Amino acid sequence: MKTTFSILFFIKKGQPKRNGLCTIMVRITINNESVQFSTQAEVSPLLWNQSLGMLNGKTRVSKDMNERLSFIRSELAHHYHELSKENHYIHPIRLKNAYLVKKEERLLSYQFEHQLKNLNLKSRNSLSKEVFARYQLTWKRIKAFMEIEYKTSDIYIDKIDLDFLNRCYWFLRKQYGYNNNTAMKYMQRFSTIIKLAERTGIIYPNPFELYHFHLDKFNPTVLSEDEINRIWNKKLRMPRLKLTRDVFIFSCYTGLSYGDICHLRKEDIRSFDNRSWLQIIRRKTDKECYIPLLPISLQLIEQYKTSRKDDLLFPIYSNQKTNEYLKEIAEVCGITKNLTFHVSRHSFATLLLTYGVSIESISHMLGHVHIKTTQIYAQINKRKVENEMKKVSQKLSGGVFISRQQQLLLEIAIKMKKDGFSLKQILKYTGLKKVDIEHLA
Repeated sequence: MKTTFSILFFIKKGQPKRNGLCTIMVRITINNESVQFSTQAEVSPLLWNQSLGMLNGKTRVSKDMNERLSFIRSELAHHYHELSKENHYIHPIRLKNAYLVKKEERLLSYQFEHQLKNLNLKSRNSLSKEVFARYQLTWKRIKAFMEIEYKTSDIYIDKIDLDFLNRCYWFLRKQYGYNNNTAMKYMQRFSTIIKLAERTGIIYPNPFELYHFHLDKFNPTVLSEDEINRIWNKKLRMPRLKLTRDVFIFSCYTGLSYGDICHLRKEDIRSFDNRSWLQIIRRKTDKECYIPLLPISLQLIEQYKTSRKDDLLFPIYSNQKTNEYLKEIAEVCGITKNLTFHVSRHSFATLLLTYGVSIESISHMLGHVHIKTTQIYAQINKRKVENEMKKVSQKLSGGVFISRQQQLLLEIAIKMKKDGFSLKQILKYTGLKKVDIEHLA
């Protein structure tokens, strides 16, 4: 198929400025798709020749302006031919960006730095250090990917395609041993940067429009109330383990994340209706939360209130060290589950569900933006109930699990026996075996 490419200069005579001049526009058309933008030049409509796309006359003003338009046409043609060497098809917006956007602004490294600054300015309380660090780490991982796979440390964003994205995902999986969901989180942050670049007109089309995001369903690790109590009641001699245990338990009864506890201040404790509450804005979701403080939480606050000279509530180790110490605590408490700090947050949610707290209240205390995020804990609780009821059913039926259909048939058999039906009649009607109903009263 033959490619058609044209450049047209024109003015909007019906939209003159207050000074009477009209802006000279340029329209790029490639295969019947077009885009137009301003040349930042102005001209009197009396001097403009629409059929030629230039100024009439031989004055110095006309000559200078026509030379400027000729240079723009030449530059656009040059970029078109350069892009044609790399691509079978070029969208007019891509050609426009190649002409208007400076080369350094089209680099992925520049976009990560520039768009993160924009995100920081637009966020109500600015990006948290944790979120900012995640984006920086994302760029570090992408840079490592390019250095190993493409032998370069940077790339023009208009050269990023679906193949690049797929290879980046698999690099994260293989090089760093990330599971699908972790790798996808990196790709989502990558997508955010590219989407912001797209909104400013620097890239088109967005390669992530063709990328398929898929998060695997997972069952969060949670502790039972008995396991939480075992950790709380365990006598620990080493101060580092005791501190780590106490902060972990505080999270089990407040649902706060590691990052939120690190920044928890004495001023975040409020008193409403003769009760102590935490009033915080979650660093991750920027959502305000009100959390009632239970006796254990108040005990821990009182215990550590003089441990710091500043107004932060708890001394706390780094996230990495905290998780290392939690592994030691799990071992001495005889807990075989993979204990990380975030398990406390999951345990808080399931513990409240067990005690009948509504999913809406739990969602608010956890600071979730969408209640769907909280509903996963309800599913965990349902499975827990189902498994426990299976054990009960097995005990009641001599160790053999009874299905719902068998339960209904047994109920029918009991009623028939009470109504005076013979054993033969009951077996014939229900299809049950004699051994199934021998224990019926």
